[in-house]
Amino acid sequence: MLYWTLVFLVVALVAGLFGFGGIASTAAGIAKILFAVFLVLFLVSLVFGVIRGA
Repeated sequence: MLYWTLVFLVVALVAGLFGFGGIASTAAGIAKILFAVFLVLFLVSLVFGVIRGA
């Protein structure tokens, strides 16, 4: 999932560099959403790991 976040971030940067504003903003939005999902899954995994370890 983090891989796809980075892919969409790179797509957004390249599209922004070449002046494709709509594509860049869409790819950046997708990257932000995927990053948020990844962060939530990481935190849930961390909490379950601490609970299981105790």
